[in-house]
Amino acid sequence: MRHRTIGGVRVGAIGLGAMPLSIEGHPDEARAVATVHAALDAGVTLIDTADSYHPPSGQPGSGELLVARALAAYGGDTGDVLVATKGGRGRTADGGWSVNGDPRHLKRAARESAQRLGVEAIGLYQLHKPDPAVPYADSLGAIRELLDEGTIRLAGISNADAAQIGQAREILGERLVSVQNRYSPAVRDSEEALRLCAGLGLAFLPWSPLGGISRSSLDGTSGQAEEPALAGFHRVARERGVSPQQVALAWLLARSPVVIPIPGASRPESVRDSAAAAGIVLSDEEVRLLDAA
Repeated sequence: MRHRTIGGVRVGAIGLGAMPLSIEGHPDEARAVATVHAALDAGVTLIDTADSYHPPSGQPGSGELLVARALAAYGGDTGDVLVATKGGRGRTADGGWSVNGDPRHLKRAARESAQRLGVEAIGLYQLHKPDPAVPYADSLGAIRELLDEGTIRLAGISNADAAQIGQAREILGERLVSVQNRYSPAVRDSEEALRLCAGLGLAFLPWSPLGGISRSSLDGTSGQAEEPALAGFHRVARERGVSPQQVALAWLLARSPVVIPIPGASRPESVRDSAAAAGIVLSDEEVRLLDAA
């Protein structure tokens, strides 16, 4: 596993998005824990979750509790694992998502997340989404207070545009270490944010990084049609004898040294496939082909 850094912390170049392990349709506990353990065995040391990763009728924070149980049950050393969680979103009864950037809520949510994770200080805490009903500076101020009091060690933001990244940098200074935005072969509207992160030395964590890539035989749907506009990813995969998902993740890694994809997984086989992408170094020709897809 290659490595990259988040705020000076060394992590595997591919992380694990733990959302599928605890929202609706999640696997049973045994398979969820096995998926986390397979990630750790493969060299993954960044695990991303959130207090809102639970079914609509479920208990807030159940995803964090699952990650904590999986780490506690692991037979090896977990001292180098960075657990990232997020606050500021919730679930609605109809399965949708709410947003709450009120400073009082964020500070309470972070302290509760730390308790669920069983830590004195959260390794990386990220503001999940800007709340249009709350000034962004106020929400960021709560993150700054959490840093000052030691509830969180590192801070990040998610679903943020370039202007919001700049504002967060002004308020949090160098304690802002990451930006988590949607970015994938099919969704590339965070290019400006990625360039800004590269210039500032902020880790850029693409969520849903496999968007647009048809699911592989690992997920039982190998016959799914390819997206014509992204055929290059499948062509490179066939030429290399690897999955299209691995090519997509390798392409993301090639975009910038600050990129650390966090693909989701709900099966050990899937997370092992994703982690293997860290060993793929694309040629300049392949990168140009995929950039143009």
